[in-house]
Amino acid sequence: MARVCVAGAGVIGSLFAAHLARVAEVSALTRREEHAAALRGHGLHVSGRADFTARLAASTNPDDLPEPELVILACKWSDLDAVASRLERRWPKAMLMTVQNGIGADEVVARHGEWRILASVTFMSGTRHEDTHVQYVLDTATWIGPARGTTYDDAQTVAGLIVASGLKAEAFADLRPAQWSKLIFNATVNTVAALTGLPHDPHFAALAAPSDLGHLVKGLMDEGKAVAAAAGVRLSEDPWEMNVLATQRGSAHYPSMLEDVEARRRTEIDMITGALVREAHRVGVPVPLHETMERLVKAKEDSWSLRS
Repeated sequence: MARVCVAGAGVIGSLFAAHLARVAEVSALTRREEHAAALRGHGLHVSGRADFTARLAASTNPDDLPEPELVILACKWSDLDAVASRLERRWPKAMLMTVQNGIGADEVVARHGEWRILASVTFMSGTRHEDTHVQYVLDTATWIGPARGTTYDDAQTVAGLIVASGLKAEAFADLRPAQWSKLIFNATVNTVAALTGLPHDPHFAALAAPSDLGHLVKGLMDEGKAVAAAAGVRLSEDPWEMNVLATQRGSAHYPSMLEDVEARRRTEIDMITGALVREAHRVGVPVPLHETMERLVKAKEDSWSLRS
């Protein structure tokens, strides 16, 4: 695949765009014109686990960009419907890949066109310093699988391209086990971080004392695993083990929901924890901890209007 468009140039989109520009012709579809102009003028610098500057095309208008063979939808869930609508009646031969937390992103995109769609979840992370600079923090993998009109071979091709760019990726014939592992991990870590103000650090795996935070984290993950089991999903990774490993990496990670709360932005709670709770209700599994976290995060969002 020689031409790639990354729709959404936040942290994850920037990491994809910059790295893929090493091995493909890359463009970025941005929300703000000043962002696009900065990328055109200065390129996109990556620091941290890599150190380079990539040159790429950028615009707020899809018609100004070269027709891609692959479109990576790297925006947040809350922007996905709007971004997909901007692509309606465009690039019918392109394959689209969703990279959202939660489940069901491919269904949102499918409402806007007949594209072939891959689904993915990513564990890499970074810090955005400015429109043209992103720091690469966690060099963990992106998991990719077929969703609509695509095959395992398609997932392998895209994973190979991402690996060639210097990032990590793995293809799956069935992505659901990976999606659910990430969903349970995210529904837990994001909400706990958002409500405590703690980054994802050793507090999340501590179990030595009865008051340690790890007991809550483990309880939330056990609820999620019960839902997955009732839904007939065998998890590809144990969320608790993922959590423990992540807290041992040496540098604390700021989950996206914590960043949203600190900026007083609406979170992705409906698409992450909300998706898990809705599935729990469907399969008849009680999830009182997740329901409590969802209510508390929504109440926190509502509190901002009282103090504005």
